[in-house]
Amino acid sequence: MAPTPAGNRRTRVHVVSDVHGNARDLARAGEGADALICLGDLVLFLDYADHSRGIFPDLFGVENADRLVALRTARRFEEARELGARLWAGVGADRASVIEKAVRKQYAEMFAAFPTPTYATYGNVDMPPLWQEYAGPGTTVLDGERVEIGGRVFGFVGGGLRTPMRTPYEISDEEYAAKIEAVGEVDVLCTHIPPEVPELVYDTVARRFERGSRALLDAIHRTRPRYALFGHVHQPLTRRMRIGATECVNVGHFAATGTPWALDW
Repeated sequence: MAPTPAGNRRTRVHVVSDVHGNARDLARAGEGADALICLGDLVLFLDYADHSRGIFPDLFGVENADRLVALRTARRFEEARELGARLWAGVGADRASVIEKAVRKQYAEMFAAFPTPTYATYGNVDMPPLWQEYAGPGTTVLDGERVEIGGRVFGFVGGGLRTPMRTPYEISDEEYAAKIEAVGEVDVLCTHIPPEVPELVYDTVARRFERGSRALLDAIHRTRPRYALFGHVHQPLTRRMRIGATECVNVGHFAATGTPWALDW
């Protein structure tokens, strides 16, 4: 990690999202930068590209992971939930503790890989109550909050909106909009999910529209940040587009690419 920005020297920030268990590349993501920004989804429940990876196949095997991915890809969400319910019934009353133990194991590895300084917000598959236990002194967790980096103001809004997938950190549209409002006018607006624009929310591999935020889109029109940075959609139809004065950028599926997106000024 480069020294803290000072004077008129240029600033470089690396941005990652959708880390999903890629601790190896995360440990190198801050090299050459003044700060690392992480837009969430540290946990890997199930790797849609490699069904042998993640908490789900570890517990229930690759064959059941194959079945679950096939059902979700076909948008047969009710059948997917029924399959999950049958499998989790075998775990019994220990389900919550089993999940937490697996997530804690991943968080210990992920947070240890963060360089100093790191500014991070939650993704929709993250478990926010656990983050403060693992975030070290060099990691600042923000949600509905702002921070100054190199003379620019960055706003952070974590989590996702409610979907049939029922991932761990999905919140109501109203709660999400309140966090967007709390951030206010910033130079760089950092969120996990994209604004509600068809080209930005459509996943070309999953062949479905993910949920984006209308409140986020409205804020971009209203407050005109220089950049709106996000992840969530792993294979978007469009990775980068301009909305008025704002450059909107999907910073990429870091679990697959291992490469951060860089912002210089």
